[in-house]
Amino acid sequence: MAGQAAASRNVMANPGAWLGVLGGGQLGRMFCQSAQAMGYRVMVLDPAQSSPAGMVADAHLCAAYDDAAALDQLAAQCVAITTEFENVPADSLRRLAMSCRTTPSGDAVAVAQDRTVEKSWLQAAQVPVAPHAAVLQMADLDTCPDALFPGILKTACLGYDGKGQVRVQTRAQAHAAFKALKGVACVLEALQPLDYEISVVVARGLDGRTVTYPPSRNSHRDGILALSVVDGSVPATVADQARQYALRVADHLDYHGILCVEFFILQDGSVIANEIAPRPHNSGHYTQDGCLVSQFEQQARIMAGLPLGVTDTLCPVAMLNLLGNLWFDAQGAQREPDWAGVLEIPGTRLHLYAKTEARLGRKMGHINIIGATASQLRARIGRVCSVLGLPDA
Repeated sequence: MAGQAAASRNVMANPGAWLGVLGGGQLGRMFCQSAQAMGYRVMVLDPAQSSPAGMVADAHLCAAYDDAAALDQLAAQCVAITTEFENVPADSLRRLAMSCRTTPSGDAVAVAQDRTVEKSWLQAAQVPVAPHAAVLQMADLDTCPDALFPGILKTACLGYDGKGQVRVQTRAQAHAAFKALKGVACVLEALQPLDYEISVVVARGLDGRTVTYPPSRNSHRDGILALSVVDGSVPATVADQARQYALRVADHLDYHGILCVEFFILQDGSVIANEIAPRPHNSGHYTQDGCLVSQFEQQARIMAGLPLGVTDTLCPVAMLNLLGNLWFDAQGAQREPDWAGVLEIPGTRLHLYAKTEARLGRKMGHINIIGATASQLRARIGRVCSVLGLPDA
């Protein structure tokens, strides 16, 4: 069966064929909508009875991600399968790959699931990372170089949106943080003289051809991405270096699909990699309205064996995250954000994920904003933030 899967790797799947996705979140939802717009049918495997992707999919397998019977049913139905989040069991993707095209592979996803392994792969691809050390037990903190302080202690697995990360100034604080994190495997990473952060979304086809989207300049609030802007504010030398590094990572992983690489830009202009995401990324949502071919359509094209699309931006564009906090007023009472006020602003487009419960810090949707010029874009971002009661981005 593995031979059959390899033989079909580069066979094009015509519209009408089934594509599969592990995960029922908003990334899966937007993938479904893009694939369906091209004429494909989508089957989602997710354990929740109701999910953002399951609501719009053509079929929903309600089962655990490691349910062998459900995985086999998904592989039997679909010509290609992807994942919408990196913490799906890598072995599930490996099982699917025995009889079906999978993008990305289980091996590639496994790299992104462990920060220690991820940093080793980045270095092997000759992509610089911050000085760091693996912390598998308390005693490891005693032998870490002094140069790693002050630093950030990060859980090696399952951390996202700032979760599982603690800033530590001293070795004693690192001991306390490791204990607070329940002694799970961690990475201690030296704090860097950070200027700003960017990310690059790469699309790598079944034939190894690649394209990259323009880097987005990202702002975070409370560890969660708040705003991504593509307006020419990233210097060309920095953008080119980041794109070259991102391509190195994709090639080194022999990656097929959509990959995001996040970078720190230091005060001296140097570029170092932070982490990778083996899927479409929040910072790439701007491609839905700022590019002819979005990251989600690109994902469907790769799965179907179709040519990659162009990635140039059509105009300055930004993505503003909408967290559940917006659904509560200062007294904690629930309310509906002023969508009419937002959409009255020219160049705005609302994307909500159909999540039934708003919670603090939960990603509920995003707004894409375009402008004819960078200054017009910035003015519109400010107006949107004002309407929603957000700090001026």
